[in-house]
Amino acid sequence: MILNIKRILTIAGSDPSGGAGIQADIKTITCMGAYAMSAITAITIQNTNGVSDIQAVATNIISKQIDAVINDIGVDAVKTGMLVNREIVEVVAEKLITKDIKTIVIDPVMQAKDGTALLCNEGIDALRECLIPIATVITPNIPEAIMLTGIEIKNIKTMKIAAEKLYKLGCKNVVIKGGHSTGTRAIDVLFDGDKFYEFSVIKIHTKNTHGTGCTFSSALSVALALGKNINQAVNDAKEFVNIAIEHSLCLGTGHGPTNHLAPLLNSVFKSMNDEANKAKD
Repeated sequence: MILNIKRILTIAGSDPSGGAGIQADIKTITCMGAYAMSAITAITIQNTNGVSDIQAVATNIISKQIDAVINDIGVDAVKTGMLVNREIVEVVAEKLITKDIKTIVIDPVMQAKDGTALLCNEGIDALRECLIPIATVITPNIPEAIMLTGIEIKNIKTMKIAAEKLYKLGCKNVVIKGGHSTGTRAIDVLFDGDKFYEFSVIKIHTKNTHGTGCTFSSALSVALALGKNINQAVNDAKEFVNIAIEHSLCLGTGHGPTNHLAPLLNSVFKSMNDEANKAKD
């Protein structure tokens, strides 16, 4: 049997603890039924307690990884994560333009949960100048949106103001994630250049949220590659990450990882229940 499987390339850093970075991306992409490929931008030394060291990969090696994957297998969507510095941001942007990639999800990874900087200031500038303008969608959390726009985000109104400012940088869509907000609900805001949309769920109280941003952006890239419109794609990605958080894993002594298998098992169990109900009828 030949499957018409969607091909997703993640360009990001490696997390040896498996909770974030390319490891989280590959798990998410696979569990959503797509084929995951990767170009590693950095080797990190980290676990559930934080990041202790970073080694950026040489730009020519990153470039060759992207070429090797796209020239042979092809790609239906690309997502980016940790890019470390200006040079890496620039080479990734150049490659995505040269390869004429149509679906690009930018997760502007800037800080680890322990506060460690994952993108230098010059890299943030390059993100604004080179990568955001070619993005299908950018997915900052509230601290990242503040760093990118300089707008103090306190509520939904200021999230929308920041989204408009990011949209003016040239991207087609902006999603500002609301997990860092106060209150009992996590509300994400989508701006498509015309309208705002809100996606709200009750916050799940757990410290095990390592890799949620990577998971969300990877799920979003798959949904877009499958042909979903941006509104439905964001909804699908939020549902995926919410289930993964709800069934998060108590691993390590710090912020444990989300459970990437949970959304897949959830859909399997739902299908089984649906079949059982049909049999009863």
